[in-house]
Amino acid sequence: MMSKQERTFDKKHLTLREKWSEVIFESHTKDSRLFDVILLWAILLSVIIIMASSVEPLMKKYSTLLISAEWIFTGLFTIEYIARVMLSRDRRKYVLSIWGIIDLLSTIPTYLSLFVHGPQYLLVLRILRLMRIFRILRLTSFLKEAKSLSQALRASSAKIIVFFGVILSTVIIMGTLMYLIEGPEHGFSSIPRGIYWAIVTITTVGYGDIAPMTVVGQFISSILMLIGYAVITVPTGIVTVELAQHKQKGKTCTNCGNDTNDKDARFCKNCGSGIP
Repeated sequence: MMSKQERTFDKKHLTLREKWSEVIFESHTKDSRLFDVILLWAILLSVIIIMASSVEPLMKKYSTLLISAEWIFTGLFTIEYIARVMLSRDRRKYVLSIWGIIDLLSTIPTYLSLFVHGPQYLLVLRILRLMRIFRILRLTSFLKEAKSLSQALRASSAKIIVFFGVILSTVIIMGTLMYLIEGPEHGFSSIPRGIYWAIVTITTVGYGDIAPMTVVGQFISSILMLIGYAVITVPTGIVTVELAQHKQKGKTCTNCGNDTNDKDARFCKNCGSGIP
């Protein structure tokens, strides 16, 4: 049985843990908002340092400063990540979450750079952590619209997959035909090379490194250019339709008939009546 002194110490320890958990994971208190703002500035500065270190003149002149600053930021982010893991109610859930993976990836490349040159530039992934600004500034409207877009993309994913399946089949067939029609003498040295040309043409990029020389090849090229417009418009139209339908799908008010209410709405946004 614990003594009174031990119970007091344990209670104080739990209170301190809860306080730090609130500072790190929440944003409704002064301390937690201050922590998040400092964290965002640290992320932004670290990304600027990473980009600066890729500029050779700057790296030659300020290499010591840039490398030292990067290690300082990496150390701070490592401590932050460990604190988040230790203070999480469900550690496994946090570690395997999107934010947990991003937080981890924001530190690993610096340590890998001790053994292999180059991974440190992957630290620009830290820029993704700036998405926390939506939570800090309480921009709920942005979060709501992002959720709507995400749901529209999920709803239209099957149609988009079918569409890109058709496009993939088209470029493979056209690339193979161009390999047979034009041949290696015109730059179409293999079927994959022909597929590459078809992708460049159908997306209207047109690098110009390979071009058909025969009449038949130029005719096929013209067809792909016209199809290229559909590559841009069709997926856009599919997602737009789903967004419009998503806006219309909602709870219907029995009083005024408004059907644009949110799915979790308790009151009608039009007349204010309660929604069962």
